[in-house]
Amino acid sequence: MPTVAKKLYEDDVLVIGLGRFGGAVALELQRLGHNVVAVERDPVLAETFLGKVTKVVQADASVPSSMNSLKARNFRLAVLGIGSSVEASVLSAMNLVDVGIPTIWAKALSPEHKRILERIGVHHVILPEAETGRRVAHLVNGKLKDYIEFDDGFAIVKMKPPQEAIGFTLAQSAIRSKYGVTIVGVKAPGQDFTYAVPETKVTAHDTLIVSGPTELIERLAQRP
Repeated sequence: MPTVAKKLYEDDVLVIGLGRFGGAVALELQRLGHNVVAVERDPVLAETFLGKVTKVVQADASVPSSMNSLKARNFRLAVLGIGSSVEASVLSAMNLVDVGIPTIWAKALSPEHKRILERIGVHHVILPEAETGRRVAHLVNGKLKDYIEFDDGFAIVKMKPPQEAIGFTLAQSAIRSKYGVTIVGVKAPGQDFTYAVPETKVTAHDTLIVSGPTELIERLAQRP
């Protein structure tokens, strides 16, 4: 069985599809300490994961009998990473829902695919390509160093300090009252991030972690 540096979680997880997305999820879940049972229809691809996760099963998850042979109803968590066929994804999702797995995550190939999976009963559906595209759009101009957006219009970003904050404490620059966002942490070059307090003084070389509504963060990022 693969070893992990530090066991953080105990839950067994069923991962279906070992393409780029599903494979990455399976390996990271295993590293975190989960027991991962991975299901892949392609025997050649399945073989590449032997010894990397707890168990690899070469099977077609779109066939209901596969769920029975895997004893899928015993899993509390499942991740559906099939990315080559909407039909295979939908049929596999139906099988996971039918056996009553409490928490199912699935990758969707399009907004329409996402709606179908949600109507079937999949609890969490993501569009990796679309989410990555939106993230990159916020990074290309160089104002932001990293960007994470949540479904409710809230974001956390890593950014350079605006000119009006440089040389002042956070209390003096009053970024929060001016822009409606919160500076959560500050990182000086070569140092770890520290929690921001009103007395924190910002330099031109610092990196800020800022949280708040997406539109307000974008407004701050437009400042010189």
